Amino acid sequence: MRAILVLYFQRFLGWNDNLSTAIYHTFVALCYLTPILGALIADSWLGKFKTIVSLSIVYTLGQAVTAISSINDLSDNNHDGNPDNIALHVSLSMIGLALIALGTGGIKPCVSAFGGDQFEEHQEKQRNRFFSIFYLAINAGSLLSTIITPMLRVQQCGIHSKQACYPLAFGVPAALMAVSLIVFLIGSRMYKKVQPQGNVMAEVAKCIGFAIKNRFKHRSKEFPKREHWLDWAKEKYDERLIAQIKMVVKVMFLYIPLPMFWALFDQQGSRWTLQATTMNGNFGTIEIQPDQMQTVNAILIVIMVPIVDAVVYPLIAKCGFNFTSLKKMTVGMFLASMAFVVAAIIQLQIDKTLPVFPKGNEIQVQVLNVGNENLTAYFPGSEHRNVSVNESSGFLTLDFNSPPNINISFGQQPPFQVPNDFERGYRHSILAWNSSYFVTLKDSLKTKPEKGLNGIRFVNNLDRTINISMDGKTYLNIAPKNASDYEFFSSGEKTIEIKGVCSGKSPRLEFGSAYTYVITKCDTNGLALKTFNDIPANTVNMALQIPQYFLLTCGEVVFSVTGLEFSYSQAPSNMKSVLQAGWLLTVAVGNIIVLIVAGAGQFSEQWAEYILFAALLLAVCIIFAIMAYYYTYVNPAEIEAQFDDDEDKKRNGRKAGVVSDPYEKPDSFSQTAM
Repeated sequence: MRAILVLYFQRFLGWNDNLSTAIYHTFVALCYLTPILGALIADSWLGKFKTIVSLSIVYTLGQAVTAISSINDLSDNNHDGNPDNIALHVSLSMIGLALIALGTGGIKPCVSAFGGDQFEEHQEKQRNRFFSIFYLAINAGSLLSTIITPMLRVQQCGIHSKQACYPLAFGVPAALMAVSLIVFLIGSRMYKKVQPQGNVMAEVAKCIGFAIKNRFKHRSKEFPKREHWLDWAKEKYDERLIAQIKMVVKVMFLYIPLPMFWALFDQQGSRWTLQATTMNGNFGTIEIQPDQMQTVNAILIVIMVPIVDAVVYPLIAKCGFNFTSLKKMTVGMFLASMAFVVAAIIQLQIDKTLPVFPKGNEIQVQVLNVGNENLTAYFPGSEHRNVSVNESSGFLTLDFNSPPNINISFGQQPPFQVPNDFERGYRHSILAWNSSYFVTLKDSLKTKPEKGLNGIRFVNNLDRTINISMDGKTYLNIAPKNASDYEFFSSGEKTIEIKGVCSGKSPRLEFGSAYTYVITKCDTNGLALKTFNDIPANTVNMALQIPQYFLLTCGEVVFSVTGLEFSYSQAPSNMKSVLQAGWLLTVAVGNIIVLIVAGAGQFSEQWAEYILFAALLLAVCIIFAIMAYYYTYVNPAEIEAQFDDDEDKKRNGRKAGVVSDPYEKPDSFSQTAM
């Protein structure tokens, strides 16, 4: 449902781009912050199974409320196609999104951890495969949703007036979520359900606080040094709890560099999509829109996860290389860094094809010959250009501070001077019919059209005022020898209709272009127009983005799938959901990093920003590799079993009359955990 959320904000609720973007990212941030709450509920109160069931109900209700909020007829009392009580729709939308954020965030750390609970300690290979299949399923769902949900949205539905069918697009995920919950409940008897063990997070916080306080209290006194700063809590807290917190703290410390990976990864939906808008999406018989390039990641995930799991890892193992979890994650970060280097190289190629627009005191001028004989345009500095019928002189950059005198001559006729009505910082088009009639237009475009769209404006060369309809958009009241503003269209051939008179087809539109269409004939025999290219279409093909998507996806496979399994395997039995929530929190922090870096850095060239992100991740990758080198893997089950045995010995010793030190640490644990 996120695939259409911004469009819903803009087109249904009527919000502007900035507000829509802000609310969207707030919603996403909440989805990655609420896992902490879900982990607390699971580990301290309900357990993972009941937490998943309870919050899935909340999740489904949120989807249903959001679907209801998008029903236009809910407040369309005038039956005019517009909601009369927009506040009602906004309120229901916010309630629905809040419930979804709570539901999805709450179950995120529990689902993966609950799946891991189904395996015994000796089934490490099977558990690793589960996490690969789990991640594969997530991305298969992502792939299907980015294809199907927009298709549902474009359907027309409504009782009194037909509108884009947001209720269907939001309602189908709600129904599927309900079905998935029922399927999950049917398997209840087959699951291994680990019971919650009290308010673990509160105990952890208190224990850490006491250790810090106790260490600070005895800082100036002569006390025996302790192996670990958490050992200062053993005067008050159980040795088992301290050992468990040590395991969690060690892993959380490793999490510190990880947000930088997500900072790069999540730019697929922002910077890389914007890069695609300056490229051509023609793949022969298939035409890809810029925002559809994100599906490449989901497609590659579905392909790469089984290949890496079943082929690559076994081959590496046969070569005798100990490819540990942290080594895999280091390689994943390096691959993501290289993906941004490739993106920078592609950006340099794109920059060579982009049009130059006027800056500061510059203006740009072109002459469009819409007359019936050739002309010559004379520009300042003895620059002149011969322009044939139905041709353009092309844009020439001039200094606004110098008098930009421009003269035009048709055939052998004396030249006439174009009035200096130019505005600094803009492009201008001079439409010349003959020596006695011309029009100067200030072009509103100061960049290439966004999102790969095409800007189209019409010039009326008929003897009457006309209204033009093109692909559902209308140009009203274009007077003779006058021009419309630009409207924007996706690629492809479009139908042009001058209402009540004639219709015809436009030339095929590519990606990121702008054209001036001059209407020269409109009668029962059809429509005729002259076409002038104001901004060339994109020439670099989107296929060149595939290598950077491939590198990033390979990095994701070895980083994200491994990180999920590593977080589970290194967590104590009563803190697995908490550690999964900490893993998900790195995603939220990564998105914040993007906002900070992109906002603070004012880059005149986009490739430079790509290189900056690549360099930052490469530096973080080196730091993480050093941290990983000194990390000692632990087996939480063995450590906890050691404590169980030790407690049994103590109980047996007390029965035999032997007194033992309650804070004495077994040597085997000391060597394993530290």
